[in-house]
Amino acid sequence: MGGVPEGHSGWTFLTNHARVLASIADDPGTRIRDIATRCRLTERAVQKIISDLEQNGYLTHTRQGRSNLYRIEDGTSLRHPADAGLTVAGLLAALDQQDSPESRPGQGAGHQGSDGTEEPADNRMTATRSVRVGRHRVKS
Repeated sequence: MGGVPEGHSGWTFLTNHARVLASIADDPGTRIRDIATRCRLTERAVQKIISDLEQNGYLTHTRQGRSNLYRIEDGTSLRHPADAGLTVAGLLAALDQQDSPESRPGQGAGHQGSDGTEEPADNRMTATRSVRVGRHRVKS
């Protein structure tokens, strides 16, 4: 109804399939229209992606009245040979990690500066950055 979402040129780190899967993980009862809006895709593209995910065993759905309730098959392995041994659950867990200093080793209250004094955590640069994808965070 809202038309075609604004396009994006260039590449991205996450595929549309991963974005749709993460959206469903956040709300298994979500509507295709809501997934499309959240992922900035057309409803038809989301339908095709859901079909791909179901055909390959990553996702199932059951009808509940006029709605679908999706179920992600967490133990399903990722498809690419370089991802051998990684599962959908592992992918979703990586996307869901919170970016808190306490959750990263060596990045708590502060660290020792070059002059030997303790520097607060707020005044130093870190090599990691957290990017929000829907409600999931991805470290870059």
